[in-house]
Amino acid sequence: MTKSVIAIDGPAGAGKSTISKMVAKQLKYIYIDTGAMYRAVAWRVLQEYKPPISTKQIIASVQDIDIKLSYDDNQNLQVETNGTNVTTEIRTPQVTALVSQVAAVGQVREKMVELQRNMAKQGKILMDGRDIGTCVLPNADLKIYLTASADERANRRAKQMAQKGYNIDVEKIKADIIARDEADMNREISPLKKADDAILLDTTDMTIDEVLKTIIKMVQD
Repeated sequence: MTKSVIAIDGPAGAGKSTISKMVAKQLKYIYIDTGAMYRAVAWRVLQEYKPPISTKQIIASVQDIDIKLSYDDNQNLQVETNGTNVTTEIRTPQVTALVSQVAAVGQVREKMVELQRNMAKQGKILMDGRDIGTCVLPNADLKIYLTASADERANRRAKQMAQKGYNIDVEKIKADIIARDEADMNREISPLKKADDAILLDTTDMTIDEVLKTIIKMVQD
């Protein structure tokens, strides 16, 4: 029986967004990029304040924030924050460095979770993040915890950044990923962890096509 609501969680650089988009496209599901939503908040904060950023400043920025997700004719995600298209801007290293701090703020998470749950009510949706199966959609029909080794995740991220014109040392990316894991797993609010009823999928030695086929089979079984 095909599952209607799918939750995919996992650490930074595990390929959640890439795989989720492919699965959703093949199954004709709606893909909700929760990571992009938190990145949009981080972008907004950086427009109003200069680092180091305080929790007070984050809370101030999120009070009147409006985030909209849509897809263009080529099924590419478009992100708008208060009417400004920030699809490219939310992927910069500066935004990436602030995302974990933003996501750890209770007021931010409350606002995002409410919006995400409303999106899920329509069914045939796929949502990825770090606390989807444990917090946002605890009753999801299928929960997957997608992961890979830190070395493999760093190599994947380096290739992505290179394609966008950034030249970043792989070892630095690995160190950042490990630090991000530590922050995400130990935050007080909705820490990153595998839901008890989630299926663990380690993609370290898998191709994208293998991961795609595996998840689609899980959805359809």
